[in-house]
Amino acid sequence: MNVLMPVAVLVASYLVGSLSFAVIVSRLMGLNDPRSYGSKNPGATNVLRSGSKKAAILTLLLDAFKGWLPVALVLAYGPEYGAGAGLAALAGLAAFLGHLYPVFFGFAGGKGVATAVGVVVGVNGSLALAVVLSFAIVLLFSRYVSLASMVAAVFAPVFYLFGDGVAWQASLPEVMSLAVMALLLVWRHRENIHRLMAGTESQLGKKKA
Repeated sequence: MNVLMPVAVLVASYLVGSLSFAVIVSRLMGLNDPRSYGSKNPGATNVLRSGSKKAAILTLLLDAFKGWLPVALVLAYGPEYGAGAGLAALAGLAAFLGHLYPVFFGFAGGKGVATAVGVVVGVNGSLALAVVLSFAIVLLFSRYVSLASMVAAVFAPVFYLFGDGVAWQASLPEVMSLAVMALLLVWRHRENIHRLMAGTESQLGKKKA
């Protein structure tokens, strides 16, 4: 495999991830910049605060898509160039980093939940199902979206290693990519963690007093 190919793939994946769809969709639909209200986080949840469910859903789907796309393309076309699942996972990580630190938007990005889900779907469908179920279970019992997101992210590399006998064939790039995404996602939720510890974090379905 040409040494320049992995570099080109990772750079391209990062640039795709740098497309902040929360901002792009809001502009195209004539809404306020999501970085100017609410949590000021350019993500689907904050876009929902604009009052447009359509914009929020579109943002969510596009953010997930940009995480899935680089992984899917490498898995589909990489083998003929000597690239495999390892580079695909790293491409997903690059897209995730692009979402967190987008070069097109002053390196101020979102928390990465939807993009991370897209990456996981591309890496392994069964893993994605396990992660989504973990998210749903934690959300059901806690009603905290932030907590459910963090728990699901942390369990992703664990599920990958021990689920379905993958531990014996897991590659370092795949495990590393999932682990780094989990750590960064938790880091991006540090304010939520403080609110959880203080008992002031918003719960799904409950209005603030």
